[in-house]
Amino acid sequence: MTQIYLDYNATTPIIEEVAEAMKPYLGALFGNPSSSHSYGIETKLAVEKAREQISNLINCAPENIVFTSGGSEANNYAIKGYAFANQHKGNHIITSAVEHPAVIEVCRFLETKGFEVTYLPVNADGVVEEENLKLAIKSSTILVSIMHANNEVGVIQPIAQLVNIAKANNIAFHTDAAQSVGKIEVDVQTMDVDLLTIAAHKFYGPKGIGALYIANGIKLEKLIHGADHERNLRAGTENILEIVGMGKASEVAKRDLQKNINSNIELRNFLESNLSIAFPNIKINGIGVKRLPNTSSISFPKVEANTLIASMQGVAASAGAACHTDSIDVSTVLEAMAIPLDYAMGTIRFSVGKYTTKEEIIIAMKEVKNKVKELTKDKEVIIDVPTMIAHDDVRLTNFTSGGGCACKLRPQDLEKVLKKLDKPTDAKVLVGKESSDDACVYSLTDDLALVQTLDFFTPIVDDPYYFGAIAATNALSDIYAMGAKPIFALNIVGFPQNRLPLTILEEILRGAQDKAKEAGINILGGHSIDDNEPKYGMVVSGVIHPDKIMQNIGAHNGDMLILTKPIGTGIISSAVKKGVVSDKTRDFVTQQMATLNRIASETMLKYDVHAATDVTGFGLLGHLREMVMNTEVGAELDFNKVPFFDDARKFATAGIIPAGSKNNLKWVNDDIIFDAQLSDVDKILLADAQTSGGLLIAVNPNEADELLSELLNKGLKASLIGKFSDANPGKIRVLL
Repeated sequence: MTQIYLDYNATTPIIEEVAEAMKPYLGALFGNPSSSHSYGIETKLAVEKAREQISNLINCAPENIVFTSGGSEANNYAIKGYAFANQHKGNHIITSAVEHPAVIEVCRFLETKGFEVTYLPVNADGVVEEENLKLAIKSSTILVSIMHANNEVGVIQPIAQLVNIAKANNIAFHTDAAQSVGKIEVDVQTMDVDLLTIAAHKFYGPKGIGALYIANGIKLEKLIHGADHERNLRAGTENILEIVGMGKASEVAKRDLQKNINSNIELRNFLESNLSIAFPNIKINGIGVKRLPNTSSISFPKVEANTLIASMQGVAASAGAACHTDSIDVSTVLEAMAIPLDYAMGTIRFSVGKYTTKEEIIIAMKEVKNKVKELTKDKEVIIDVPTMIAHDDVRLTNFTSGGGCACKLRPQDLEKVLKKLDKPTDAKVLVGKESSDDACVYSLTDDLALVQTLDFFTPIVDDPYYFGAIAATNALSDIYAMGAKPIFALNIVGFPQNRLPLTILEEILRGAQDKAKEAGINILGGHSIDDNEPKYGMVVSGVIHPDKIMQNIGAHNGDMLILTKPIGTGIISSAVKKGVVSDKTRDFVTQQMATLNRIASETMLKYDVHAATDVTGFGLLGHLREMVMNTEVGAELDFNKVPFFDDARKFATAGIIPAGSKNNLKWVNDDIIFDAQLSDVDKILLADAQTSGGLLIAVNPNEADELLSELLNKGLKASLIGKFSDANPGKIRVLL
């Protein structure tokens, strides 16, 4: 399928002219610009040529340009550098509510260092109004930082007018121009700014290089100390390769500026006008004011943006800024613009560029129309391509914004809600919602109790058969964790019948049915709804003797803790969704998730086990916390003995972490005593939201080795990972 890139605000490709200019500095031209011999002189001249090329782009003298590692460092240097160098004059900074995190987070940091920050509101179009700036200024104000053009909606701020207000009060002015340089004319003389941020990768240069314009007379405190590189403003040997690339990209941007502007405006307007005809109720954000010529922020009501993006085949766009792609929270920019919630959640940013063609826009529009129609069931939209994707082309994880148990509600929020509900009053309820056990238990006779559970979620794998099998395994796990025997199940189905062929549902149900057969039960019926996302789960009923119920509390001091499966499925599944997992890792994790906890359950019941639970959406730490919560014991976890799936650490280090895992860590953090040497990655691995994980078993220490040996002999990936102790009741100590 043709890939159409409409995310030029996130980054741009390095154009051929830039790549050619950089090539010599990968080989023969490798000298250090600080060296006085010919090797250093050659590269020194290259650096100064690039400085001149950049200065020509923004109309300043070359000596006003300082190279940085990118836009974020330039923003940090400008704001922190000016604040610390001028705090003797005052401690008040003014910025806006729609800035990039590279500005907002700097200001948040400075607030912890004694500075006061005012975050100016914007109007409905996203513009900072002059009157609000005037009202915010104090005698202690030393700096105003307002971005030139917004990265999400493309709105261009009236910088020259805002600068006039600041200058009238002897206040310095910084603007983050990362999104505007190279796209529109940026003239520091006309704007009269004191500091201006540039990022090369936003205008077809390399990533990892940027620059800060510093007007004459502006003093900054250094961020990076060392030798006297960059006129003693920023230490570190210059990144020659990328500096040369940035210089050439600046030269090309200046040369082609008007041509690119005209082309971008034509494509953007074509996209917006056609989508407005197809969907009269969409909102084009910032359309009433000056915008970047290439940027279109469109809000589709009652559509979840990440779901729409995931379902669009071959079209790359962003839900808000690229920095927030993995979040389904409403962006701070849209909140500041007071975009209604049902529109804000459906906001997509399309940004065109040098290589975008009209033919690509036509194809992309068709895809957008089809997917919005499917998600909203809008029968009025004119569709000119088939809407149903072929069975063999389906990747289930592309049809959902979440995945597996990682898309559960936040545990801290769920706890608040459940606390407000009445507790069961029926005396036959042996285990109910007042506990955090995996299933409920209801007494039928003196010798028989009914165990029942319900579980369902969205796809965690692309293969529909294994999605059904894993979901069934996950639901059955709650029965096994309580030591019960399953007797039958019911299906729960949510299925987008206008988006996916019914053969996909057949495969999901077949996978679940095969897993039910393996458990020795039948699926007797169920319920289905038409849904925007595929969802599947089961109600499972089981039986147990009332005296043999296994709960998640009851561990004794000294009990050993055994885990029967590795962890890391939440992180691995997020990586699967991004398409970066090897077939070997994907297949092994899939096989583990589809492995019933039947053998683990039947085996543990032969030993002196005092408590058990399964590890699912709340992660290892969350479910272990439930085992010690409100008890007289705590747990000691040996991090080095916890089994993790291959590549889980690699992906976590790369930031591929589901939101559910992050929420889990926040939820349990107050009840965990972490070894000081544990890294943030170590902690998130322990909190990772699992789907169809193993059992956590508290066993008599005299029988722990024998139980572990039998589990291993039966082919399970079990590990002895810790013990229970009365040293820290209700707490978990993680040792390294």
